[in-house]
Amino acid sequence: MDNFNVVNWHVSAYIVGPEGRIRVLSQSKRAIHRILFFMGFIDAFKRWRLAEKGMSSGKKRRTTTASENAMVDSMEHSAWMKLLIYPIFAVLVCLITVFYISDQTLFHDNGIRRIFVCLILAGAVILFYHIRHSLKGGNSQVVLVYGGVLVHLVLLRAACYVVDNNPSWDVDYRILLPPLAFAPMVHSVLAGRHAGFFSALSVSLFGCLLMPVQDIFSFMVTSLVVGCVAVALTRRVRRRGSLLRAGFYVGVTTFLLALVFDKIDLALLTSSKEGVSVEGSKMAVVLMGGMLTGMVVSGLLPALESLFAITTNISWLEMSDLNHKLLRKLQLEAPGTYHHSMVVATLAESAAEEIGANAAMCRVCSYFHDIGKLNKPEYFIENQGDRNPHDTLTPTMSAIIIIAHVKDGVDMAIKHKLNPMIIEVIREHHGDSVVRFFYHKAREQRLEAEKKVDEGLENRDDLPDVDAKNFRYPGPCPSSPESGIISLADCVESASRSLKKPTPQKIRNMVNDVVMSKVTSGQFDECALTMGEIKKACNSFSSTLRSMMHTRIDYPKDEESSLGRKSQKTPEPAATSSQVVETEEAAEKKS
Repeated sequence: MDNFNVVNWHVSAYIVGPEGRIRVLSQSKRAIHRILFFMGFIDAFKRWRLAEKGMSSGKKRRTTTASENAMVDSMEHSAWMKLLIYPIFAVLVCLITVFYISDQTLFHDNGIRRIFVCLILAGAVILFYHIRHSLKGGNSQVVLVYGGVLVHLVLLRAACYVVDNNPSWDVDYRILLPPLAFAPMVHSVLAGRHAGFFSALSVSLFGCLLMPVQDIFSFMVTSLVVGCVAVALTRRVRRRGSLLRAGFYVGVTTFLLALVFDKIDLALLTSSKEGVSVEGSKMAVVLMGGMLTGMVVSGLLPALESLFAITTNISWLEMSDLNHKLLRKLQLEAPGTYHHSMVVATLAESAAEEIGANAAMCRVCSYFHDIGKLNKPEYFIENQGDRNPHDTLTPTMSAIIIIAHVKDGVDMAIKHKLNPMIIEVIREHHGDSVVRFFYHKAREQRLEAEKKVDEGLENRDDLPDVDAKNFRYPGPCPSSPESGIISLADCVESASRSLKKPTPQKIRNMVNDVVMSKVTSGQFDECALTMGEIKKACNSFSSTLRSMMHTRIDYPKDEESSLGRKSQKTPEPAATSSQVVETEEAAEKKS
C-alpha cells in the first residue's frame, strides 16, 4: 500500500461541483486512520487467500531501502532540528570548558568573561560550519561532527584533570597527554577532509580555554598542526593498518613540536638519571599516545559506520571479496553475467578515479548490480548457448523477464543484507530506459500484422498493442555520480560485445554514441555529473576498452623445424618370414 501523508488533524479534498463551485470535504484523523486500517486488513486478507492457494508467499515485495520511519526521515533533513542541535552544542561546550577552572587558565577569576568568550567561539564555529558544510549532508552528519568535537573536548578535559591531580606530573603534560588527533582523524575518515579540518580548528579554539595562559599559543599551534597531519594521512584510507601508521606519524609530529616549544628537553636526557626518567616518560607518552589514538579510531569505526549509516573505503574494500555467497553463485550459475560484472567493475573504477568519485564503491556495486539475473540466467544473452528461449516468446513477455531482473536483484540484496548503496545502484543502473531490442521487435511485428490486415489475412482487432511503457524499466534514474558511472559502464560494456574487428576509432565512436544516447534521454539529470566529468569518463572507457579488446600478433609457424621433420626418412619395416618364403619360391619358378 502506498504511503499516505496525513496532515495533523484534518485532510481536505477539493472537488469541483457541477456548477464550478469548490466544495471542501474534511474528515477527522481518526476516521482516516480507520479507513486506512480497513484497507490494510483487506489487502492482508487477499494476500492470505493467495498464499493458501500457493499463488503467493504472503509477503509484500520491498522495492526501496529508504527508512520506513517517516519521522526519522523528516528529522534527517529538518531545518528546525538543525537549529535545535546548534544551541545544544553551544551549551555543552560551555559546560565542558568554562566550568573547569584552575589557577592558570584564561579568565579563571571571572566566570562571566569565560562564558562570553566560549559563546563567541561557539557562535563562530557554528556559523562557519553552517555556511561551509550545512548543505552537503543531513542532520546525522551534523551530530557526528559536533558530537566528535564534544567527545574530543571531554578527553582533553579528562587529561587536564589527571595532570592537575597528579603532583608528580609536569604541567607540560596538558599538551602531551591528550589525544590531539582523535576528532580530526575520525571525521576525516567518516565525513571527509573538510570535516576533519573543521574539527581540528574547533578543538584547538575551545581547548585554549583549558590550557594555562602561557601555553595557549603552543597548544594552538600543536593541536592545529597535529590535526592537519592526521587529516592529510587519512585522506584515502583503504586499510585499518593505515590508521596505525597515521597514529605513529601523529606521535612523531607531536614530539617534534614538543621539542620546538621546549616541552621536551633532549639535553636533560644525558645530564642525569632523573632527567632521563622525566624526559623519557614524556617521549613515551607522546609516541604511544599517537599509536593508541590510531588503534582506538580503528576500533570505533565499525560502530560509528553502523550508527550513522556511513560506508568508508575500508568497508568497501572488505566488501570487495569475491567469495561472497551471491558472487560465487553468480560465477557458477551465470558465468557470462559474472564476467560482464567484472568488466563493468574495471570500467567504472577507472572512470571514477578520473573524475574524483568513490572508486571503491563503484567496484563493489558493479560486482552486485546484475545479481537479479540469477533467477533466470538463460534468458540473458551472455549466458545463452545454442538455444535462445526468447525465440518462443512474444517481445512483451521477453521484456517483462528482462526488466524483472532489477526487482529480483533488489529482493536478493535485501535478503542477503547488502549495503544500502549497493541496493540503490541495483535499482538505478538502468534508470527508466527502454528495452530497445524487444521494443523494436514488437514494432516490426506490428507492422507485419498491419500489412496482413491490409491484405485481408487478419482482423484489425487482433493487432498487438505496442506501448513504450511496457518496455521501460521502472527506474528511478541514477541519483549519485557513482550510480551514473556504473550505468554508463554497463551500457558501454554491453555495446562493445557487438563490435566486429574493433579498432580504437570504432571503440571511441561506440562509447560516444552510447553516452550521448543516455544523456539526451535524461538518464543523468539527477546524478550531479557535469558534461566535463562525463567527457572524462568517456575517455577512460575508451582507453580501458582498447586495452581489453586488443588484437594478438599472428605468430608464424616454425618452418625449419617442420621441414626438418619432413626430411627425416622413416625406416622401412623388416620383412616377415612368410614374405621371405614367398620371395624364394618365386625365384625358384623363374629359374
